[in-house]
Amino acid sequence: MAGLTTAIFLKTHRMKISGIWELWKTAGLILLIVLCEACHKENRKTKPLPEETPTRFISAADISFFPEIEQTHPVFYNLNNQPQDFLRILKDSGINTIRLRLWVSPASGHSGFEEVRQFSAQLQDLGFQIWLTVHYSDTWADPAHQKTPTQWQGLSYNNLKDSAEQYTRKVVKHLQPHYIQIGNEINPGLLLPLGNRFSNPDQYLELLTVCAQAVRSTSPDTRIIMHYAGLEGSDAFYQQIEDLDYDIIGLSYYPIWHGKSLDSLQNTLQQLSTRFKKDVLIAETAYPFTLQWNDWTHNIIGSEDQIILPDFPASPQGQKDYIAYVRKMITQNVSGGLGFCYWGAGWIAWKGNEAKDGSSWENQALFDFNNQALPVLQEFAVD
Repeated sequence: MAGLTTAIFLKTHRMKISGIWELWKTAGLILLIVLCEACHKENRKTKPLPEETPTRFISAADISFFPEIEQTHPVFYNLNNQPQDFLRILKDSGINTIRLRLWVSPASGHSGFEEVRQFSAQLQDLGFQIWLTVHYSDTWADPAHQKTPTQWQGLSYNNLKDSAEQYTRKVVKHLQPHYIQIGNEINPGLLLPLGNRFSNPDQYLELLTVCAQAVRSTSPDTRIIMHYAGLEGSDAFYQQIEDLDYDIIGLSYYPIWHGKSLDSLQNTLQQLSTRFKKDVLIAETAYPFTLQWNDWTHNIIGSEDQIILPDFPASPQGQKDYIAYVRKMITQNVSGGLGFCYWGAGWIAWKGNEAKDGSSWENQALFDFNNQALPVLQEFAVD
């Protein structure tokens, strides 16, 4: 009996231990699932770059206006005249990269940090690469405007430099772009007057250097673009920053402002790539599909003397042929050619056809006045 009692005791004890072990295993599995889900959510917040190499050819569209336009709930139509999500139309056309502007503290909140952070996360979830154009301003920065953000005005140069560096680090850490511009069309410099490339060249170069270093130390895989508007003076611009640590030369090219010779564009891109041993791309371009308008806002282009005739009339076919030519040029005729970006791709007349503060670009968008996709979208597919 004593032996039997002992055997029963041991069996019961083993069953208890086994039961406890099963409970521990179940609890451990649940904890592991919870931890994995938490890590997944955290990773979604930071949006780390994918490990694979970014797409070699950049087929990009700038749709910085879209978060504002989307609030009016426009309906877009694909090339088959079927209603479809705007971003899906771009994705299906072959666009692989979205370019977004970023302002420091815009009055409206549009193109500010939080809007761009949320939008870029949405775009990355859809499989787009992100190309940020950091303006270092509260509003448009271009060859005529490089105004220091309000919150940085009055700072000493050293404090301004520190602010720009920390801001760049924050942007890269939280948005994790594949490509980033240090400034936008910085022909005269950035953060004027202290960052003027002519009157304060040392400070200008130092500002670029600390911002580039902030990118490198925060996200080594993010490629840095230096962006100049036009052809004339571009050689001197890139010569001045020859010692800067960056990856890509980017030029804006619009016939209305930068001349109507596509041969000059090609030659300039090739010369810059060869001399400075960099990849080159067309950071901004666009072309009209009509000279008409869809609201009462003055359009940038409205007459034939502003476009390239007779090769590229202001028509859906002319717009398509222009982008086809540009794409062939950058892919086949320029060694080091990396891609192009179509600016204002979705800047339709979203405020209504009588708005005087609507779109000055609706006749250069990738969608017609009925929000239907134009044939030009067929030229964005990557072979």
